[in-house]
Amino acid sequence: MATRRPTIHDVAARAGVSVSTVSKAVNGRYGVATETVDAVMAAVAELGYESSLIASSMRARSTGVIGVLVADFEPFSAEILKGVGDALRETSYDLLAYAGSRGDEDGWERRSLSRLSGTLIDGAIMVTPTVVSAATDVPLVAIDPHTGPTADVPTVESDSFGGAREATAYLIELGHTRIGYISGRADLRSSIARDAGYRRALADAGIPFDPSFVGAGRYREATVREVAIEMLSSEHRPTAVFAANDVSAIAILQVAAELGLRVPRDLSVIGFDDIPEATRLVTPLTTVRQPMGRLGAAAAQMLLALMRGETPPTTHVRLPTRLMPRQTTAPLG
Repeated sequence: MATRRPTIHDVAARAGVSVSTVSKAVNGRYGVATETVDAVMAAVAELGYESSLIASSMRARSTGVIGVLVADFEPFSAEILKGVGDALRETSYDLLAYAGSRGDEDGWERRSLSRLSGTLIDGAIMVTPTVVSAATDVPLVAIDPHTGPTADVPTVESDSFGGAREATAYLIELGHTRIGYISGRADLRSSIARDAGYRRALADAGIPFDPSFVGAGRYREATVREVAIEMLSSEHRPTAVFAANDVSAIAILQVAAELGLRVPRDLSVIGFDDIPEATRLVTPLTTVRQPMGRLGAAAAQMLLALMRGETPPTTHVRLPTRLMPRQTTAPLG
């Protein structure tokens, strides 16, 4: 029986360091302590990694690894990773998940690609990037990209406009006219589309837009809580709230409970994403399901085509969403 070739992950585990540290050490990059380099090279020698993977990758200029770059490992990114992993399962590629954000610091995408390209990954998928540039050493696909031009970078996203419009229209069908909206990141196309979908549903129903019912949550729990407390403490508070993602919706549910509001009797709440936690709440969350696993799989298939030198059938994929009515919404009583 053939012995499995050691991977860079094996070396990292043996040396007790990260995969990126192994890459820096074996490629002689700065920023790695001498004792760490010694530990990595000892693991390389013990596992026979240098003669198998490093040498072959240098000859072939290939690592056999696809990187998925995220700002943070939050629920949306985790579900995307599962989809990418499923798509790569029957291929020869390994998956490397890399969280590159440093708090609110901009440019994590460029730093991450610079660290990983050429020595560690053959291609990259970026999730919710604020910067998208085609000037990279490896093929690149963006999931849920920023608002600016994407150059020649293929993109994959959900129908955020349609999902938000459907969610708001559902609340209107339940009799609500005072509908709040807590938005996401203003630099993402999806956030802008959800805002537009909310406004369109109100306009379609002849309900005037009320700016006092809108708050910028930016997908940050602390910010969402501040906005929700102000919105729900008002004498003219909304009777329903649509949140731009499920994490924000869950924070709104917590604020409502703290303020003594009963959901859905006093307040209906809808989220967006349908993360696993949405169905695990004591009161399961009504939400808009976007196919996060399929987003990851579609991005992986597009990237694999690019890496083979092929032109994908389309360089922009938009997948449909689906409203999931549960127990946090009810007719206005």
